[in-house]
Amino acid sequence: MRSVTCWVWLAALLTVASAGMAEPWPSWRGPRGDGTSTETGLPVRWSAEQNVLWKVPIVGKGHSSPAIWGDRIFVTTCNERSKKRLLWCLDADSGKLLWERTVLTAPLERKNRLNSYASSTPATDGKHVWVSFLDRKRVVVACYDKAGGEIWRKSPGELHAVHGFCSSLLLYKDMVILNGDQDALAYIVAFDQATGAERWRADRPNRTRSYCPPVVFRLAGKDQLVLSGSKCVASYNPNDGKQYWLVDGPTEQFVASLVTTEGMLMVTGGYPTLHIIGIRPDGAGNVTDSHVTWHVRKNASYVPSPIACGKYFFLVSDKGHASCLEAKTGKYMWTQRLGRHHSASPVLAEGRLYFVDDDGTTHVLNAAPKFERIAVNELGEKCFASPAISGGRIYLRAERHLYCIGKDTPPAK
Repeated sequence: MRSVTCWVWLAALLTVASAGMAEPWPSWRGPRGDGTSTETGLPVRWSAEQNVLWKVPIVGKGHSSPAIWGDRIFVTTCNERSKKRLLWCLDADSGKLLWERTVLTAPLERKNRLNSYASSTPATDGKHVWVSFLDRKRVVVACYDKAGGEIWRKSPGELHAVHGFCSSLLLYKDMVILNGDQDALAYIVAFDQATGAERWRADRPNRTRSYCPPVVFRLAGKDQLVLSGSKCVASYNPNDGKQYWLVDGPTEQFVASLVTTEGMLMVTGGYPTLHIIGIRPDGAGNVTDSHVTWHVRKNASYVPSPIACGKYFFLVSDKGHASCLEAKTGKYMWTQRLGRHHSASPVLAEGRLYFVDDDGTTHVLNAAPKFERIAVNELGEKCFASPAISGGRIYLRAERHLYCIGKDTPPAK
């Protein structure tokens, strides 16, 4: 947990920087699952031409983020004409396509207009990459090696959701974990990374669709897998799927991931009503009445996940209202309008917050209890995917292209 001021980057940052190593962005929301990066030397200002080291066209559409390890970028997309769900591997220095694999070919599922057919972010450990798609009524999880060879594919079962599919994968120890919340038999399932064998499965008894990727944080002295969704907020032991604690509600469906700082978890969502709550994660059993420390409603986000920095939580609502809240109390420090509409989740590096709106404009703010807008950067292309950071560069997956944003200097290897 971050109890120090987050823009005073400490040992981890110094170790990475002194070694000249690029921090990978291995899965949804990066190496810690919370949108934070220890990279330095990132650009603050860019345009469609300025500080764009390269951009490459992406065949098909998708809202998934890139996963990055070393010199490899992994991106999923869907060619809607051929109905192919694709995995691309690109060179991080040049954007050159190294290989393409068709994960599956299937009819296009019913979805919400703001969703895509390739919304789940892949996960990689540098040697393998794991992806998830929906094949008609069944979820498919597939593993490929670095060269694009298929290692295994498994289906944990059916998934039914009127808004389409999105379940980004979580890597934990030697497992890959997927959330299967749905309006039917629902589950969280863990597969063996090497073989695809099922390691554990947790029942989700409320049987309600949600799209929240699980994350693992070190909380109250132990690793906890936490997620909202299916009419609750819950914590599990990521080693075996046993539940630690549960908070009822505060509503039915969720999309955004959780974040933590100052000994608090922040939850924002959902549908049919919007809420923001702060939870102490040291309970056991049903802790609805004892561990929900604060509960506010103003400018909650449904799709964009929040971010934590020092003593504060930051978020942007889908309608573009950004806010800073004191982590321990839920007190609003500031609220300001950013873009017209936001789908992407923010990222944090060097004490700066990067909020990307649907029009492809990135609003760069100081991560502080006083509002300070540093820059507004327009690409001129719509963007629904969350940014990724590695090697001193920001990677933006826009509607038609993947952009590499960086200063005109060689990246760290």
